[in-house]
Amino acid sequence: MSETWNHVACPGCSCLCDDLSVQFDGDRLLSFEPACPRGEQWFRSRCESEPRGPQVAGVDVDYDSALAVAVEILRAADYPLIYGLSQSATPGQRAAIALADALGGVVDTTASLDHSAAIMALQEVGEVTCTLGEIRNRADLVIFWGCDPASSHPRHAERYSIHPRGRWLPGGRADRTVVMIGTAGQVEQCRLDAEGTTPDITIAIPPGQDFETLSMLRRLIRGDQVADVPAPLEQLVPLMKGCKYGVFFYGLGLGGDADREVATTAPIDHVNVAALLQLVAELNRFARFTARRMGRHGEVSGADNVVCWQTGYPFAVDFSCGYPRHNPSEFSADGLLARGDVDAVVLVGAETIPRFSAAARKHLESIPTILLDHPGSQSLFQPTVEFSTAVYGLHAAGTTFRMDNVPIALRAMVPTKLPNDADVLSDLMNALAIEGPV
Repeated sequence: MSETWNHVACPGCSCLCDDLSVQFDGDRLLSFEPACPRGEQWFRSRCESEPRGPQVAGVDVDYDSALAVAVEILRAADYPLIYGLSQSATPGQRAAIALADALGGVVDTTASLDHSAAIMALQEVGEVTCTLGEIRNRADLVIFWGCDPASSHPRHAERYSIHPRGRWLPGGRADRTVVMIGTAGQVEQCRLDAEGTTPDITIAIPPGQDFETLSMLRRLIRGDQVADVPAPLEQLVPLMKGCKYGVFFYGLGLGGDADREVATTAPIDHVNVAALLQLVAELNRFARFTARRMGRHGEVSGADNVVCWQTGYPFAVDFSCGYPRHNPSEFSADGLLARGDVDAVVLVGAETIPRFSAAARKHLESIPTILLDHPGSQSLFQPTVEFSTAVYGLHAAGTTFRMDNVPIALRAMVPTKLPNDADVLSDLMNALAIEGPV
């Protein structure tokens, strides 16, 4: 018998739209409204995949046997890494941090590959920010920098930034000026939504010139004399100074290279984001101005929030001294693996493994690994122990965080016999405690 669920939150991207209507027949998705290719694909890939039981070295085993092997791996490890968390929810993230703490290892999130530059910039210069609801109701100037919202966040324009009629923007799209800034050759192809809506102004900048462009804008805002100012920037400055409420949405194209396939060392990435955040702070002399990061994964903001409130730091946290320490260049997952510093890994979601450096992937495949991932996930390598886990927002309830750090409740709609990641991680903790001190 089919069942329809309304007001459902979608973890398909960091917009976490909570206005969905979904219909299931058992574990089969019958309908998904309103239309969103990214959200529908997220639900279909997880609810219609054949779940598999625990495995050890690719062989099916019962849960207790897999747990016993995982415990042996962790007890033998001198310096284990717990990594991932961006496809989890608050219960699983808290359990992962507790395990890393108990083992004296490291916990890191996918932010170290995707958004470390933004987080480091925020720590350095601060951030003027807001909720998406405030943007929906007030922002008459919307600027996207280094992102392609139509592909990364298909309903962002529809729900929050471009089309909705707000309390002080009754005309919706007609009351907003929309600007798209990015690398020449790429930004011209970017669109605001799946319908192909284009911005009012497109500004193409040479590759690698984000910092120089932001510095020029800051000087122009201050009224300094600047030579050889490109015409589009001259057009942008009065818009920024004359609007009532402006917002920058920035993506990986600003903080780094959005198209890079593997992790790279790019020490100036955070300087780009810091320059943008400083520009936003200075624009508040003329108008209310804010900035918001466009998170790549559904729960990347939640992972940052939970790790930060549990440890005091947002990612790359080491517990080997008995207390949390933070050093992105030393304790990030890619760096630890590339140097061969860790001797066991617990992966809570493996979606970012292809973006590791070659050295990191090589070491990962040479050490014992414990993988917790959703049903139907693609095997990127052969882990030592693998658990298919229930999916938050589909099989299990939990709390997640939207890109503006607003907590959103996820619901359990499809029955499953799979444990969630919090259950598996807690069982590991309990087994380790029973067998003696770690």
